[in-house]
Amino acid sequence: MGRIVELCGEVAAEAEEGPEGLVLPPEAWERLRAEWQDQDIEDALALVQDSLMQSELVESADSLSARLLELLGTFGETSAFRKAESGQAALSLEEIGQLARRVARLEEILETYREGAPPDRKGFDALRRRLADQGIEEEMERGRRAEAIPPDGEDDEEEE
Repeated sequence: MGRIVELCGEVAAEAEEGPEGLVLPPEAWERLRAEWQDQDIEDALALVQDSLMQSELVESADSLSARLLELLGTFGETSAFRKAESGQAALSLEEIGQLARRVARLEEILETYREGAPPDRKGFDALRRRLADQGIEEEMERGRRAEAIPPDGEDDEEEE
């Protein structure tokens, strides 16, 4: 395993961006052929290319997700949500809900790859609560109030 990692490291150091992905200059091929078969070099080049593409995909997805969290988070505010609910927003409530579900899943996946701090989710999480509560807002609010008030006698000592 260590030798393959060494080969991938050498390939990554020598590879250049070509029109269809990474390529090795001819002199690098010749040097690597002294120790490796062509198939091993091609496999290492493909592995390095896949790793690079995955890193770029994660970076792009992270950037897109952060922007969408910010955008969708604006609908977490009551006035913006009501506007979308009444059809006065640029996006319909159905479209907002679809985007929110997809971004939530993307965020779950990105947590595995993200190196820095995650974006601020307060507005986005508020939007998801509003979407989940849509149509049952009164019942949900009563439930939140009931949870905030401890039942009678729960503060008192119950152990004897």
